[in-house]
Amino acid sequence: MQRFLTTAVALLAASVASAQRLPDLPAPADVATPPAEALRSPSGLVSRIVTPGTGTETPQETDFVTVHYTGWTSEGRLFDSSHARRMPSMFALNRVMAGWRECVLMMTVGETRRCWVPQGLAFSGQAGRPAGTVVFDIELLDFRRTPSTPPPDVAAPPADAASTSSALYYKVIKAGTGTRRPMARDSVTVHYSGWTTDGVLFDTTVLKGTPVTLDLNNVIRGWTEGLQLMVEGERTRFWVPEKLAYKGERGKPRGMLVFDIDLIRIEPPIKSRF
Repeated sequence: MQRFLTTAVALLAASVASAQRLPDLPAPADVATPPAEALRSPSGLVSRIVTPGTGTETPQETDFVTVHYTGWTSEGRLFDSSHARRMPSMFALNRVMAGWRECVLMMTVGETRRCWVPQGLAFSGQAGRPAGTVVFDIELLDFRRTPSTPPPDVAAPPADAASTSSALYYKVIKAGTGTRRPMARDSVTVHYSGWTTDGVLFDTTVLKGTPVTLDLNNVIRGWTEGLQLMVEGERTRFWVPEKLAYKGERGKPRGMLVFDIDLIRIEPPIKSRF
């Protein structure tokens, strides 16, 4: 698998640069002053729900969250937005600013919350960063446990896992939102984590915060077969037998491997110039 070295800090820096290329996103009417009904916490964070969530669980401090967000200064100047990349951002909650973390820890999936973050919980006077209170609209799309902790069924497929004729076992963890499935020669953009059956994490894009785009005809057979079962937005856990994985190749993990794969997007085919 391809490897990327991207930290949450680098991702935030890239998003600031991207936001500068956006057309102006109007600041909310209450950007300068929170309304009286907003929730005020002892830390100084102020927030209010813009759109209620559809879930019931809230994230934990060690979780990774997938969000869309936009940030303004209290004067209404846009300084950051995930919409610049046209793709949600993923962050480890224990690696982001304190006020952002506190805000997201109160949220459920599907919720959009507006958070007024005082300077002491935001950029703390860092050079080149917005000073004073900053305001974020955050939409919580998803959260997951850290892949540093393996899933509870990593050792063997559970009884409710489905299987194919090749002995690839799989279980849908999160239903998708799309209808189209990739074909064997497609390129796909994914997040994934891989463990051995004794729970050792050997590869992940999640800790790096950046998805990867792969050609399905250039990955292990279990991936080629498994991803063709998925639709966009789906997360599925696969138990891949060695014959569909690395086949005992030197320097590669041996035995059955377990992957959690998020199919983010099926990439459009590259059109030939000829």
